[in-house]
Amino acid sequence: MNQTHNQNMGAGHITNKGYITGFVLALLLTIISFGLVMTHIVSRQFAVIGLFVAAVAQMLVHLHYFLHLDRSSAQKWNVLALAFTALLLFIFVAGTVWVLYTLNSRMM
Repeated sequence: MNQTHNQNMGAGHITNKGYITGFVLALLLTIISFGLVMTHIVSRQFAVIGLFVAAVAQMLVHLHYFLHLDRSSAQKWNVLALAFTALLLFIFVAGTVWVLYTLNSRMM
């Protein structure tokens, strides 16, 4: 019953192997991020680019392995809701930065 309930809710086939794979990938990406910053082996620009790439990869790992979002038709509404939330966050953050920038330029 639990597996049928998961599939009806759009979660798909959930296994321990998927969770372990996601955990290991997330752990590796976290270690890579800390390694880029703590070792100072690479330049600052490369470290920032590496951190950005690792952050995006980690978000994708979490979405796929833990939130079970993929390109299947059952996940269409979940992906659409996530995209709409990302759009709203972008509008809020960009709008806030824009307002603060214009207020700062008017005050100086």
